Amino acid sequence: MERRVVVGGAAGAAGAAALTLAPVRFAGAGGRARETRTLRGRLAPGAPDFVYLPVEVPRGVREIAVSYTYDKPEVPPGTPGNALDIGVFDERGTALPGRGFRGWSGGFRDAFAISAERATPGYLAGPVRAGTWHVVLGPYTVAPQGLAYEVTVTLRYGTPGRTREPVYPPERARGRGRAWYRGDGHLHTVHSDGRRTPAEVAAAARAAGLDFIVSTEHNTTSAHGAWEGLWGDDLLVLCGEEVTTRNGHYLAVGTDPGTFVDWRYRARDDAYGGFARRVHRAGGLVVPAHPHCPYVGCQWKFGYAGADAVEVWNGPWTDDDELAVAGWDSRLVADGAHGWLPAVGNSDAHSEPQVVGLPQTVVHADDLSRRAVLDALRAGRSYLAESSAVSVRLTASDERGRHAGIGERLRTRSTSSVTVRLEVTGAPPGATARLLTDQGELRAGPAGTLEWRTTASLATCVRAEVRHPGTGGGRPGAMVALTNPVWLEAD
Repeated sequence: MERRVVVGGAAGAAGAAALTLAPVRFAGAGGRARETRTLRGRLAPGAPDFVYLPVEVPRGVREIAVSYTYDKPEVPPGTPGNALDIGVFDERGTALPGRGFRGWSGGFRDAFAISAERATPGYLAGPVRAGTWHVVLGPYTVAPQGLAYEVTVTLRYGTPGRTREPVYPPERARGRGRAWYRGDGHLHTVHSDGRRTPAEVAAAARAAGLDFIVSTEHNTTSAHGAWEGLWGDDLLVLCGEEVTTRNGHYLAVGTDPGTFVDWRYRARDDAYGGFARRVHRAGGLVVPAHPHCPYVGCQWKFGYAGADAVEVWNGPWTDDDELAVAGWDSRLVADGAHGWLPAVGNSDAHSEPQVVGLPQTVVHADDLSRRAVLDALRAGRSYLAESSAVSVRLTASDERGRHAGIGERLRTRSTSSVTVRLEVTGAPPGATARLLTDQGELRAGPAGTLEWRTTASLATCVRAEVRHPGTGGGRPGAMVALTNPVWLEAD
């Protein structure tokens, strides 16, 4: 059966602009094994961020399946074409903070199915209860000609099966006690827009020499229970999410398993702060991701209040990473007295040939556990490196034998001589090391061992960079490693 639906009527189910269509009704089983409805509609340029298709689900449904298509007309150069995301909420409703959430695949899949026993990756298995479900369309971009779509909903009737309780990763791995641990906190699998399975990601993490990884699928928690058998004494798996809004993305890192963080708001909606607090209540960290990414909807517009760190290096080094480091550096001194924002680096790897662990964040943690790793990330006891071959040690010590390492504070007399020492191993040939303070670069040399003397009156903080040889024209080379600062305070 085909049914044409005309867009009309605003709905305030979410923070961002939304629209609700006329409901789709089914007759019920009546001896049928399945029942299908097809809906067609068109969205004009300037359409709301989310369009809700109510589906009246009768009793006795074993599985709901949805597929969709949309047109992709030619557009003038430099003009975004059509891109339409999709997801679903169940009978508990669409309102923030998303209690009815049952899955999201963005624009990565053209079909999904949910039953008690199983669900398409990106979606949550569970009973298909009677009531009003909502298929959610997200017109990410709309071409000047508009966007014509078709959605087909199929209900399969029968006795529902049993939903298996998810098995979540443990919060601790064996580790090496207080030590440096390497991790990648931004990764994707087939549960959002990645092409690797969780098993393939775990294997790639071990091959990269990582000790921990974070599962950060776009706008879904379905991967939290997908790592069974893949963790071990040598690999800690943390749960999280890449919260993908229209005004930038942020990582919810190390949240309680199953914690869903809604994404249906813009900076103008005054909702981000509440969701940042939700991440914190769930034991996680808020980390704005790739803040200068040039793609539509990726640039960070929410400010840094409520954030715990910022991702300044995302995948292979690019110009937007250069901008992110410059922006982070410019805030360090101003924020230092009130709680500075540590830098992290992650691969954001989705598929081959993207390299898991390029880059990686190396944390000095009390042990290899969720709490210890998050504490180290929050404190900035960490550095970023392009691979596990590269190791960095940055320390500051004064005449009285006091010393501090990365992310720590050295309290000393304002005029006491402070020795800053940088040790780099595993850097590629021709790499250059740099020591930077609030005044900029004050010492540079070949990557290896570098020493410099200063005082707390002359330098508020010292951080290090290791770079590949420059490419000419005064452009700095790509990053090899980057540390968070050592802080100098006059007592």
